[in-house]
Amino acid sequence: MTKYGYTLMTEQSSPRDIVRYSAAAEQAGFDFEVMSDHYSPWLVEQGHAGYAWSMLGAVTAVTERVELMTYVTSPILRYHPAIVAQKAATIGVLSEGRFTLGLGAGENLNEHVVGQGWPPANVRHERLEEALEIISALFDGGYVNHVGRHYRVDSAKVWDLPEQRVPIGVAVSGDQSIAKFAPMADHLIAVEPEAELVTTWDKAARSTESRKIGQIPICWDTDRDRAIDRAHQQFRWFGGGWKVNAELPGPSGFAGATQFVRPEDVAESIPCGPDVAAIVEAVGQYSEAGFTDVALVQIGDENQQEFLDFAEKELLPALRQG
Repeated sequence: MTKYGYTLMTEQSSPRDIVRYSAAAEQAGFDFEVMSDHYSPWLVEQGHAGYAWSMLGAVTAVTERVELMTYVTSPILRYHPAIVAQKAATIGVLSEGRFTLGLGAGENLNEHVVGQGWPPANVRHERLEEALEIISALFDGGYVNHVGRHYRVDSAKVWDLPEQRVPIGVAVSGDQSIAKFAPMADHLIAVEPEAELVTTWDKAARSTESRKIGQIPICWDTDRDRAIDRAHQQFRWFGGGWKVNAELPGPSGFAGATQFVRPEDVAESIPCGPDVAAIVEAVGQYSEAGFTDVALVQIGDENQQEFLDFAEKELLPALRQG
């Protein structure tokens, strides 16, 4: 049975609201919660980008049941892999085993801030592979020393490890990334409902228990036109695809790249408005493709609580029935 998650979208809500929504989403009946890990919003209109790991610590204190995950953290520039291992283990301890570390190769939007430039895709994947080796070694316990092409680690040890090893999910987009990362990770992360990703992952994965975790934006509102306007204002960047989205350096770049995207263009790719059936159909594409978990993004901050009430009473029952 597919599990349904709620996205704590740090780019569109303040840190205090993020923590409040996490408790409300658990109360509404979501199975898990994922949190974006950004230094910058995609567009100025979104208006937020708090530090994900501080918020995750607070979320562990106000939730009891839901699984938690970063969706996703990049350990290639802004964070050193040894630090990622330490903070992931800490969240694992605080959550009592409810945390999964979601990793990816990152976006220029967030990683350029440390002033080391933005490497090409093949180098980003090299760095992610080496980072995964370091993080996994630190999760094993004991001291880790590492001298690699991109990182050095000197006598590092994570002193507080959870009783249950933190699972690792990796964001992939095709055969090349699956071949590289499926043998190193526990779970697949993707943002397109492609069955081929699932079948290819299963052939290469180190575990037959791999979860396949997807994410889909929606914009629920009682007024469809209002929903379309909000989705266009805050999420028109989404249609560029990750090959484009990974390269642009900041909100002004995304604004320029999407200046000719129309509201009706956004409405064609994102379910907007009050129609439960339209949302169920869109989310169902992931289940049909073999995904085990789907996290929903409710676009915009202003009606999150209303959306959570709707999810509890109408949407989650419809999804589970479907």
